[in-house]
Amino acid sequence: MTDQASDVLQSFAQLDDISDLPRDEWAEMIEELAEELGYYQPLGADHGVAFVDDGPRLLVCFDEYERVTERTKRGYPHGMELAAQNGWSVLSLIAHGNTPGTPWFRSKEVIGYFDRLVDDGFFEDFDQVVFYGAGAAGYAAAAFSVVAPGSTAVLIAPQASLDGRLASWDKRFPETRRMDFTTRYGFAPNMIDAADRAFVLYDPRVEADAMHAALFHQKHVDRMPLRLFGADPEFEMMEMDALDPILSAAMQGQLTRQVVSKALRNRRTHMGYMRRLLNEASAEQRPFLLACLCRHVIRLPKNAPRFNRAYKRALEVMQENGRIPAFADLDPKKNVENA
Repeated sequence: MTDQASDVLQSFAQLDDISDLPRDEWAEMIEELAEELGYYQPLGADHGVAFVDDGPRLLVCFDEYERVTERTKRGYPHGMELAAQNGWSVLSLIAHGNTPGTPWFRSKEVIGYFDRLVDDGFFEDFDQVVFYGAGAAGYAAAAFSVVAPGSTAVLIAPQASLDGRLASWDKRFPETRRMDFTTRYGFAPNMIDAADRAFVLYDPRVEADAMHAALFHQKHVDRMPLRLFGADPEFEMMEMDALDPILSAAMQGQLTRQVVSKALRNRRTHMGYMRRLLNEASAEQRPFLLACLCRHVIRLPKNAPRFNRAYKRALEVMQENGRIPAFADLDPKKNVENA
């Protein structure tokens, strides 16, 4: 590890918790940290950018005040902390305003900033560039990835556009009706043409997200459905420690569908996901599958009374139907090491 990387990691290790701070004070703390390690630049009233130069690999991430403070331990952008842990450089675009449309990063100041980076040849100094964002920030990550040809884009439930002529079916964001999604960096699926690879992760059961994902249809795009991850897949992936391995593989230029699938295996021990599976199962319709699911969860070192009850009910249904599984008389908590 270089001295610079060591200094950055040490600085992050000493950070205080800022997750409870109001917007303005939170933004000031991000600015203070960025000025210490690199630079911070305001981009209008609602946005800013923090840059830390810490190596030849660059993570470009898009974050928003509420999402960051609600789901990270100390209230700092997850991308910044992950970059510090791995010795990467990071360019963190931050939306801290509370005006409508802020999370989509469509301000003229943000657009002008990326134009300047292109003019300066900024991205040419890095061996690997990864753009990351989720939801509205996923839209921004896709839209601005065009500035770094050959990059990798990791997009979780991104919007393709909220232009009324193209996405009138998405009624979730009425505050964006007057926003301009037609000018430069506007239609996200077109902007990822310059990327080497793009990965779009979404829950196909969230209809609007699935429709947006369908618009990212180029050959170099891998659309990966995350069934039962809901309307906020990023939160679920962070909870089950699946996001960091994906971004790390992308930064090494080794991200594939297989790598994503392997990282998502963590859902097998994630109780939130297991409970959603339980809600989908039915003892009357598929008792054997329900019994297998419950047996798996019961053998985990977790308290699972709902799964115990569902397991007993599934066995009862199978016995009523004359189908008694071989494991019916076995204690599901035994032999955990062989699960």
